[in-house]
Amino acid sequence: MRSRLQQVGLVMLGVLAGILISLNFSANANKESASPLPVEELRTFADVFNAIKGGYVESVEDKKLITHAVSGMLSGLDPHSAYLDQDAFKDLQVGTQGEFGGLGIEVGMEDGFVKVVSPIEDTPAFRAGIKAGDLIIKLDETSVKGMALNDAVKRMRGKPKTQITLTIARKGEAKPIVVTLTREVIKVQSVKSKLIEPGYGYVRVTQFQENTTSALVKHLNELYKQGPLKGLVLDLRNDPGGLLHGAIGVSAAFLPPRSLVVSTDGRTEDAKRKYFASSEDYLRGTRDDYLKNLPAGIKSVPMVTLVNGGSASASEIVAGALQDHKRSVVLGTQTFGKGSVQTILPLANNTAIKLTTARYYTPNGRSIQAKGITPDIMVEETLDGEAHQRLREVDLERHLNNDKEQEAAPAPKPEAKPQSKKEPAKPKQPGKEEGEEEAKPAFEMGGKNDVQLAQAVNLLKGLQIIQKQAQ
Repeated sequence: MRSRLQQVGLVMLGVLAGILISLNFSANANKESASPLPVEELRTFADVFNAIKGGYVESVEDKKLITHAVSGMLSGLDPHSAYLDQDAFKDLQVGTQGEFGGLGIEVGMEDGFVKVVSPIEDTPAFRAGIKAGDLIIKLDETSVKGMALNDAVKRMRGKPKTQITLTIARKGEAKPIVVTLTREVIKVQSVKSKLIEPGYGYVRVTQFQENTTSALVKHLNELYKQGPLKGLVLDLRNDPGGLLHGAIGVSAAFLPPRSLVVSTDGRTEDAKRKYFASSEDYLRGTRDDYLKNLPAGIKSVPMVTLVNGGSASASEIVAGALQDHKRSVVLGTQTFGKGSVQTILPLANNTAIKLTTARYYTPNGRSIQAKGITPDIMVEETLDGEAHQRLREVDLERHLNNDKEQEAAPAPKPEAKPQSKKEPAKPKQPGKEEGEEEAKPAFEMGGKNDVQLAQAVNLLKGLQIIQKQAQ
């Protein structure tokens, strides 16, 4: 038995060595010499494989062990490198088209739980009242503590008309909230727009997909049909990013031709690139240059770009490009800080790896990674200056550092208020039970109670921005 396990271990050592040799040749095709294989480390891998096969309490398939080993290699690098099995790879491909079966939640990880970054509008999650900052602690009867984010996302996605029960911990709520949602086909509308008032337009990009730039052109033309614009608000808040060429296209819509939008830098020659506001960099798979149909005046209309802690990756590229070229004032709060490039490398059997291969830099050479874009004008999301506590790149374990400057410190956790002094009871309002708080209107981005949008319009009109006075 021991001899057979040793043989299996040697076979797996050979397989792994073959994989590494293949990857090594691929990655170093343009180099004169390749690094030697780590023989001792590969021998350790084989010994661990043997130990699991021979002594683990239950039998484990070879495929499962190798898959977990590959997944562990990638997840141990940084928060964004990952192994994509067949389902995850398919979801990634479908997601870029803006349609998939699920609940409609952008999520991340915090303290071992799944944290809601933002519910997508007009989805089961949004209609059920799930909020940014909610911690999902159970999916059906399964605790998510220690569960990989990809596994949690896979459980939440599924066939339309099937149900899943979420148990949620929410700040300020004494008990967990349990809600049962019915999955739907989630069609993410990448671009939305409206005329705020005569002469002032509003365009929101919720995610960068294949058709984002062409959709932006259509929305801008619809706005201009209602009359020339005196000012435009571009809303990138809670935009988690998406496709790079979509970000380049959106930037190119507002910048002069051939303006530098973003550059990347990594170890390989392919990772060292510059992307410009040109059709060669924003068109992909089509010869129709939709930016030729932009309305006259869009290159010079006064602009304000809204960002917050939910603005990440591609949305940070756009905000950084417009800011560096002084094309738009950036208003809001510090962005997420995901300034790394992930390359999808397909493998056999419709699987792939998502590997971080470079960092993003704004036209002026600023690194976005673990810092984000600092707005020109800081405006919190509420009138009283209260900001939502958001998870940012710098808070994630194993995040890449910022190679251009010292990183921002992780956001401090809010401390509990001391309970030593009892606050005086508020007078009871007519028609309200004791202890019942006055209901606040639900927040809607682009709605009447959107403080940051109101400040953006004030700025466009040349009005003084209202700031909270010191108490």
